[in-house]
Amino acid sequence: MTIRCPKCQAESVDNSKFCAECGSRLGLGGDVGFTKTMTLATGIRILGEGKIFADKYAMVGEIGRGGMGIVYRAEDIKLKRAVALKFLPLKFMGAPEARERFIREAQAAAALNHPNICTIYEVAEVDGQPYIAMEFVEGQSLRQKINRGPMAADTAADFAVQVAEGLETAHQRGIIHRDIKSANIMVTGKGQAKIMDFGLAKVAGESQLTKEVVTIGTAAYMSPEQAQGEDLDMRTDIWSFGVVLYEMLTGQMPFRGDRESVILHSIVGAEPRPVRQIKPDIPMELQRIIERALKKKRRDR
Repeated sequence: MTIRCPKCQAESVDNSKFCAECGSRLGLGGDVGFTKTMTLATGIRILGEGKIFADKYAMVGEIGRGGMGIVYRAEDIKLKRAVALKFLPLKFMGAPEARERFIREAQAAAALNHPNICTIYEVAEVDGQPYIAMEFVEGQSLRQKINRGPMAADTAADFAVQVAEGLETAHQRGIIHRDIKSANIMVTGKGQAKIMDFGLAKVAGESQLTKEVVTIGTAAYMSPEQAQGEDLDMRTDIWSFGVVLYEMLTGQMPFRGDRESVILHSIVGAEPRPVRQIKPDIPMELQRIIERALKKKRRDR
């Protein structure tokens, strides 16, 4: 069951109290679900609204979930600020070394300090289950904005510059995001873009978490090397950035299909339609940037 946000019309699970896209309160008068203790797919018991987690977080409500975990809004009762708490699924906990690697890489991402990167406040564990406490960003995702139609070139370029600056800082610290997509970039009411979910990033040069590694990423934004399961470096984020820029300018995805396998085949072997064929008024320089970012061979990006 799902519930539709009255503000942005995005769908969230029916027991969510806040919209997964824009963070707005769901339901009439705010009287929606999330009033009792539940055991989640993460394997950890999450306390209901108003209850205290980890001795310092007053739980408010669920704001999103996916293959990489469940996110809740909470209030840090000690520091008096809103936070987002992300709980990781059990598939990350297959071995002690996997948990340790996750914590180490999340801690490395927490060291990032940039206005265009969502701040990670804490990486910790409760009963062996890691969680990430991060900045709660109020606003809308780029995906949500794109759903209303293609952006003007200057608007898209402004957001692209902010995202690129955030990525540059991460890459300089050896951090690879691996899941850059329009839904993972929030825009505040003042127009500031923030890259989300760096807590699931990877440190360059580190081996994968487990032999049976869980795939990080969303098919339509994956680089060819990511689609083929190869080791990744910073250039996979450049590819995904190019997909997001294409999406902002055209309202379309460069690689499409009705099945994930079709999309991945297109990513590896097909060339996208040039953005100026879709919108002739797009500056040629933006098309060149996209074409460079979407080079099949990473050395050419």
